[in-house]
Amino acid sequence: MPLTDASAIVRRARRPRATLRVERGAAAPLGATWDGRGVNFSVFSSVATSVKLCLFGPAGETRVDLAEQTDGCWHGYIAGLQPGQQYGFRVHGPWAPASGVRCNPHKLLLDPYARAIAGETRPGTSVLPYTPGSDGKTMSRVDDADSVPRSVVIDTSFDWQGDRAPNRPLDQTILYELHVKGFSAQNPGVPPALRGTYAGLGHPASIEYLVSLGVTAVELLPVHTFVSEGPLLDRGLVNYWGYSSIGFFAPQATYASSPDPEAGVREFKAMVRALHAAGIEVLLDVVYNHTAEGSELGPMYAFKGLDNATYYRLAEDPRYYEDVTGTGNTLDLRQPQVVALVMDSLRYWVEDMHVDGFRFDLAVALGRTSPGFDPRSAFFSAVHQDPVLRRVKLIAEPWDVADGGYQLGHFPWRWSEWNGRYRDTVRDYWRGQPGMRADLATRLTGSADLYQQSNREPVASINFVTIHDGFTLQDLVSYNDKHNEANGEENRDGTDDNRSWNLGAEGPTDDPEINARRERQVRNFIATLCLSRGVPMLLAGDELGRTQGGNNNAYCQDNPLSWIDWAAADPARIAFTQRAIALRQKHPLVHTATWTTRRNRPAVSVSWLTADGFEMTPEHWADENGRAFIMRIEAAGARAVHEAFDIWFNASQEAVGFALPIEAQPGSPAPVLDSAVADGLTGSELAPGDDGLVQRPGLSILVVRYLQ
Repeated sequence: MPLTDASAIVRRARRPRATLRVERGAAAPLGATWDGRGVNFSVFSSVATSVKLCLFGPAGETRVDLAEQTDGCWHGYIAGLQPGQQYGFRVHGPWAPASGVRCNPHKLLLDPYARAIAGETRPGTSVLPYTPGSDGKTMSRVDDADSVPRSVVIDTSFDWQGDRAPNRPLDQTILYELHVKGFSAQNPGVPPALRGTYAGLGHPASIEYLVSLGVTAVELLPVHTFVSEGPLLDRGLVNYWGYSSIGFFAPQATYASSPDPEAGVREFKAMVRALHAAGIEVLLDVVYNHTAEGSELGPMYAFKGLDNATYYRLAEDPRYYEDVTGTGNTLDLRQPQVVALVMDSLRYWVEDMHVDGFRFDLAVALGRTSPGFDPRSAFFSAVHQDPVLRRVKLIAEPWDVADGGYQLGHFPWRWSEWNGRYRDTVRDYWRGQPGMRADLATRLTGSADLYQQSNREPVASINFVTIHDGFTLQDLVSYNDKHNEANGEENRDGTDDNRSWNLGAEGPTDDPEINARRERQVRNFIATLCLSRGVPMLLAGDELGRTQGGNNNAYCQDNPLSWIDWAAADPARIAFTQRAIALRQKHPLVHTATWTTRRNRPAVSVSWLTADGFEMTPEHWADENGRAFIMRIEAAGARAVHEAFDIWFNASQEAVGFALPIEAQPGSPAPVLDSAVADGLTGSELAPGDDGLVQRPGLSILVVRYLQ
């Protein structure tokens, strides 16, 4: 399926006419709306005394007044303007930082509702709204129009060719977190011109791989337009992850294969269309908790100059920002206008761009009232009742950096959450921390301690072992300590709490025994993830052996350190991952979606046994030195054939004998996934010794399927 429309014509911005007639236009919708005859512009500012629309063409900048104001929206209509027109705003009004108002007409501002954005920020002081050295008090009179991006009018029409959302249930979802550029930047199956782009992700080579792996949904690191921070640029680095948004409607232009902003929007849509055709959903990692404008000493791109006190949470001294995000500012979701902005953005990405859901960065910040977190806040209430958002997946990162910021398990119905408890428990169990069996059992069965009490199902838990932020899976078993020197912060950045284990050597080694144990540990993590109730999420490249050389905070590394090295892919690890995912999808019994029986779904019984086959007692659970156990999963109810599974966990470093199920039909017990062998099955067998037990090597997991 082609990723660009042959009929599409790249339009260049028309040169604005010497005299432009501005008609009254309409306050709604906000943004720049082309109707085939001209463009309606509308922008919100409750503090402006006047707003100038700036149009850019070959002859430079033309400014016209948006003289009409309705409910804080400044608007006007200009006939004859076409898609491709670049524009921005200049806002006249008070410059009063001490009162939280920062209007500066010398700064060109982006349209918060721009559907496309052209150009990048040029580093320097021109983007600062104040005079350097004035502590933010004196207004800068330096024009920055040549140093900042510009908004672009687009034609939103697109031939979706009957595209339909896969609408896959959460309990059947396999999430795959990836970076648009890093995923295909070095993929030899993708044409060089398309590598690292939306088209590269939508290319048949990429999609065929995702389908073969068993992925059902990709979760894209931020693709809203973002900018890199000045200190990063000063060090010759960039914001690679993209958690520095400035345009909530416009896809990041640098991920498009064409320099034309309109073509980039179409390319994103074509990517979604191609993934949908393969049954793969597209979820976006979205950053509505803060913007790229930083603190009171940060740059001015849009919101700060339009209506600072509306868009941002201000401190008791309104010169400063209330920062619960660690970035210098926090968007104020207590304000109706900001709630409307975020809701409009979400609906746009669902209705116009056809995405299937969202993961909300630092989602606690979105529900903060004054000052605590409230799952019944204006934002969550708006989302809950919205008929468009009701049909998509909603995932929260359930923390921010302020007091009371860890809210795992406290989000509303219909929300899932990144389960950090799951990550920590699974890592601790497999690295041999004492007393982890009971907590692991809770995580394997859906984290009922977090979700069942509020009548949420196991799919509320997004289970993961690794994510973009932290070690890759290969590094998790190769490094005890972070190695972030390349970030230019003297290895001070990134967490020190990695719960990792290098298994005997720091970093790469030629020791075959250490490497074999590392590979087994990787398989243990993948198998545990696929065998747990909840929604599994893989980090792209973990199944290929991707390493970042021990860097656990590669947010600024837009280079091969972060990109997937397809040439170094480990075929055996890929085969194991495919087998683990296929087992999960083929046998829902191992990851039942509910706590209790539902119509048309069998009840599932889970019991816990010692390695030698006896029921676990409170004394067993309390044994801090216990590392091995059996998780038995059985289907309850009257059925002609009763399928069951025993999962043998052994996190000790020594071999342990495990008991076969005595109630199994003769000849039925069979291994279906074995982390002790490279591909997960070849050569695996059940050979009891004289004591009737099957010896299993240390650091291993085995899934035995049998009939009762």
